[in-house]
Amino acid sequence: MSNLDRTPVATRCGGGHGPGPVRDLLPGKAVPLGESTVVRRLLPTMGRRMVGAWCFVDQYGPDDIADEPGMQVPPHPHMGLQTVSWLHAGEVLHRDSLGSLCTVRPRELGLMTSGRAIAHSEESPRTHTPVLHGSQLWIALPDGHRHREPAFEHHTALPEIAGGGGLRATVVLGTLAGATSPGTVHSPLAGADITVAAGTDARLPVEEEFEYAALAMAGGCEVDGVPLGPGALLYLGTGRRELHVRSDSDASFMLLGGTPFEEQLVMWWNFIGRSSEEIAQAREDWMTTDRFGEVHGYAGPRLDAPPLPPTPLKPRGRAR
Repeated sequence: MSNLDRTPVATRCGGGHGPGPVRDLLPGKAVPLGESTVVRRLLPTMGRRMVGAWCFVDQYGPDDIADEPGMQVPPHPHMGLQTVSWLHAGEVLHRDSLGSLCTVRPRELGLMTSGRAIAHSEESPRTHTPVLHGSQLWIALPDGHRHREPAFEHHTALPEIAGGGGLRATVVLGTLAGATSPGTVHSPLAGADITVAAGTDARLPVEEEFEYAALAMAGGCEVDGVPLGPGALLYLGTGRRELHVRSDSDASFMLLGGTPFEEQLVMWWNFIGRSSEEIAQAREDWMTTDRFGEVHGYAGPRLDAPPLPPTPLKPRGRAR
């Protein structure tokens, strides 16, 4: 998964505490991803930079790709983060510079840890189902893990919990309500796919010290009393022990959470670092060295890095 913006700006992230319980409803921004996919970008935005260690959220679909190539994201680099691929419909073929070749399908976890450096591509298989619907997310790695060796994990069996009243949750990453995903994490966090049936009225236990956000995927429901429709992100802050969910119709959303990320970050294009100099070096290495490795098998050229902004940002305190 990639930020394909050709004029990306450096974004300040991290370095602070959660604000307590809030209810901030944030709309998405339409952004092209590859040849034929448009995503709704929910993080980072002017209203919110991070939710725990979650620092980048794209949601897409459901898109009719029966006569389209679907997702086509050429080889590109990452450093300092983990990527999460999560589908409700369709397939994504993942290739990376470790030699991984994996088709991720609905309700399966594709988790890539970039560590110090990795490159990958993502594409809809040549023969694919007619609908593509899912989300792509990044997690910032804390300083003690951001230089680790890269890795890729594919988990097809994930724990599920039932919250009563028609609520069910698949724990994608981290821990929720006592259930823990097999995916490797490097900071306290939670990521879950939650479905609700018509008539649901349930309370889901959550961690008081975590900040949370709900990402709408399909249908409409109420989260903590706020109507949530597809394509929106509801930031909830910290300070809750349970989350009230109700719905008059079938719906689904992702719940993302974690302890507020204390470290100060600079995020630009597909890199997360701690200084503008580090970001500039990563860009130079992608363009001129083999630091990120090579992705074999993708039918097309890799992405060139866009020009650096004229005035790169230094990391500062946590933005909203």
